[in-house]
Amino acid sequence: MESKGNLSEVQNQEHAGLNFNEAFSLENENTLLKKKLEQKERENAVLLSLSNSIASIRNKLDLFEVIDQKLKKLFDFNDFVICLINEDQKSHSAFIYNQKEDFLKTAGIAPEASKKYTLNDSMCRAMISSEKPIVFNVKDVLTWDDAPAWLEFWHNKGIKEMIGLKMVDRSGCIGFFYLYTKNINSLSNIYFDLLHGISLQISIAISNIIANEKIERQLVEINAYKEKLEGEKSYLKEEIQHKYNHSEIIGQSQQIKGIFHLIDHVAATDSTVLVIGETGTGKELIARALHNASLRKKELMVKINCAAIPSGLAESELFGHEKGSFTGATERRIGKFELAHNGTLFLDEIGELPLDLQVKLLRALQEKEIERIGGKTVIKTNVRIIAATNRNLLKEVEKGNFRSDLYYRLNVFPISIPPLRERLEDIPNLAGFFIERISKKTGRQVNSISKSALNKLMLYPWPGNVRELEHLIERSILLTSGNVLKEIHLPKIDRNEAINNTEEQKIKSIHENERDHILSILKRCKGKISGVGGAAEILNIPATTLNSKIKKFKITREHILNK
Repeated sequence: MESKGNLSEVQNQEHAGLNFNEAFSLENENTLLKKKLEQKERENAVLLSLSNSIASIRNKLDLFEVIDQKLKKLFDFNDFVICLINEDQKSHSAFIYNQKEDFLKTAGIAPEASKKYTLNDSMCRAMISSEKPIVFNVKDVLTWDDAPAWLEFWHNKGIKEMIGLKMVDRSGCIGFFYLYTKNINSLSNIYFDLLHGISLQISIAISNIIANEKIERQLVEINAYKEKLEGEKSYLKEEIQHKYNHSEIIGQSQQIKGIFHLIDHVAATDSTVLVIGETGTGKELIARALHNASLRKKELMVKINCAAIPSGLAESELFGHEKGSFTGATERRIGKFELAHNGTLFLDEIGELPLDLQVKLLRALQEKEIERIGGKTVIKTNVRIIAATNRNLLKEVEKGNFRSDLYYRLNVFPISIPPLRERLEDIPNLAGFFIERISKKTGRQVNSISKSALNKLMLYPWPGNVRELEHLIERSILLTSGNVLKEIHLPKIDRNEAINNTEEQKIKSIHENERDHILSILKRCKGKISGVGGAAEILNIPATTLNSKIKKFKITREHILNK
């Protein structure tokens, strides 16, 4: 009986011991489960906070601040770098790193966005193939045969351990997130899932930043195109309203045919052309003919008259300015060089350009780049230059009014336009063209010109050249009532200067006056007697009669050629 009692007591004690162990084990499990739940809640809170912060991120600096401020409170790390895989899929480059720190104080290859690092090393291959973060001992990795060249830099900064996280999007691995610490075993593997979740959040932020940067670049391009289109629209409106805009050059004289020949030779090239001629000879028409026959004809030919703009605004007209760059600069303005990009820039009256601006123009021509006033960026330009002047630039160079280096840069292919008085045979064609055009513009029915009126045009010296001819015909049409232009209202020629320069006025006979008049006409016609533009037509006498008078007055070829 006693033995049974003792046995029962022993069994009861054993059973009580088992219950205690089970209860203790269960309590431990509950405690661990509670800790895991608490940790999970903290992780979720961190992820939620990070997610909320990332949702508002639009640039690299914002992302750097979020990682630097929020994650450093949770993990013990000293620095971090985010690298992205480049388009070549063979290298990666630093995308976000601490740019506030002076990395130059540390030896080695510091993070730099412009540098590329190979993906063909053990670290990169390990991170690409792993779905979880990987901890690397810096000292051990440096002993590897294919250790990254940039790792020595972090070792020199005292970094002992680094954690590498792969960043992914729909296309796969897009880069790496490196955390650097100066301690060993600083991060328990219980945080790996959290780090993995953080790397996914950062991947989303990176995708947003890249998308925003692309949108910003596109907006800049769109605004640039918009500015250019607005400038072109404004410029073309001015050109349409311009009253002197012929579609072709009128004339069949040998001089004009010679100019056509020169245009054919140089138009298809990008060579700089210098058009030389008196005021009103049609220098802009030559420039337009060059542009229209060039490979740039589908682009704009932009014109700037260097004599018509104030010296203080000339630089802005040529190169543009930024908003606020000077008093009155209320908005950004693109200059004529930018407006003419890929087209032609016609610099009319180039001899009037101030010396200080000649230097900047020379640089723009040589370097093919400009800077807006107040701007900090260099703008590349592709512009074909055509310049024009009514001055003798070589004499201006000798006087010190024009830079010799700019003169030789512009004088690559000179085209000299003869004055109207040296191509009198073109006057009938020009007169007919202007009569037709001006009659349509004014609503008059004038459709021809009388021979006497045409002779008056042939005798006039034309100091204002073709432009003066156009204006005189317009004035004469307005004063004409019929359909034939019979009278040309020429301005009176002031002969006072000639009289003052003559000490004694000799009274000539009728024969002397007739001889001098015939001789002056022959000189004007360069010895041409018959035909269109010949002396006989201008004098309104038969060519046989003129030949008789030439013999009578003993006018020789030497008299005609002697100026």
